[in-house]
Amino acid sequence: MAFGNIVSAILGKAAAILLLILLLSIFSCTGKDNIVRITTVKNGNYSGLGESEMARISEFRASNANNLQKDIGLETVIQGTPNYTVSEYLAHYPESNNPNALEYRVGANDIIEIVVYEEPDLSRQNVRISTDGFISFPFIGRVKVAGLTVSEINQRIASALATGNFIYDAHISVTVTEFLSKTFMILGSVKNPGSFPLHSQERVLDAISKVGGLDDDASKQGILIRTLHPNTHEESKLVIWIDLIKLLNEGAPKSNLILNDKDLLYIPKIEHFYIIGQVQSPGSYPYTSKEITLIEAISMAGSFTPLAAPDKTRILRVENGVETIIEVKVNAITDAGEIGRDVMIKPGDIIIVPESLF
Repeated sequence: MAFGNIVSAILGKAAAILLLILLLSIFSCTGKDNIVRITTVKNGNYSGLGESEMARISEFRASNANNLQKDIGLETVIQGTPNYTVSEYLAHYPESNNPNALEYRVGANDIIEIVVYEEPDLSRQNVRISTDGFISFPFIGRVKVAGLTVSEINQRIASALATGNFIYDAHISVTVTEFLSKTFMILGSVKNPGSFPLHSQERVLDAISKVGGLDDDASKQGILIRTLHPNTHEESKLVIWIDLIKLLNEGAPKSNLILNDKDLLYIPKIEHFYIIGQVQSPGSYPYTSKEITLIEAISMAGSFTPLAAPDKTRILRVENGVETIIEVKVNAITDAGEIGRDVMIKPGDIIIVPESLF
């Protein structure tokens, strides 16, 4: 009997310990879950936001709308197309930045000069390639040249002259004097956006130079929208993100990609996030990095004022047409070492730090 009581006592203590552990676990999880709470704004009901805060939010949003120059068509392409960094792109297409593999191929409306060293009278200047890709040349008539490199045109003309018993082993030089068959575009936050003829071996930096450089409010990330296999049934697009800081300030030769026909280089305006309320320097801040956390954003604004209520910090976010309020207990993150639960800020976010009531 005594043994049974001992066993019961032991089991009772074990059950109590297990129950205590379970309760602590529940309370602990509940505390963690309460650090960040997300609610959807419905019918314009901004719970906990005062008139002055709503006025500042309207001001930021109006300013953002006035400065927004995103082309909706471009945004659709970017979102619905495979996206690569430069390194990822070159891993998939290693020959795409190899000058030796990308010798210029002439097309309709390009103008070429042909020099025949053995017979100067046969030399021709300002020879325009027809819309169907042909040129006319003495003795041999129409010659298909579209899609050929200048060295291949040399060989084709020399071969035709030899076949016709006109000149054997002719030495010919072909030069493209005007590049008119291929184009690229550069749009966005640049000095003189537009469409330009694509010359042989032109690169991203050449394009930026052609438009007179970037605007002061240009983003640090350029977007190259590339058309693969243009004008064929295999035509498709992809997006390459280019780090403009590395390209412009550090050289970064890999990022200075060779341009292709129908490339579109888009330089968006730099995006911002906003902070209002009890921080040392409220206002608009450039979103210069892909990853800025809430605590980092508050640090950028000089940290909290003595009147701030950090555990009532809110982030107002609009994403895919849905407006949400993200409530964050900042002190609970920093004091408890829960840095892993810090919230990532997104462009357009409005951070609100209310005043403490006590």
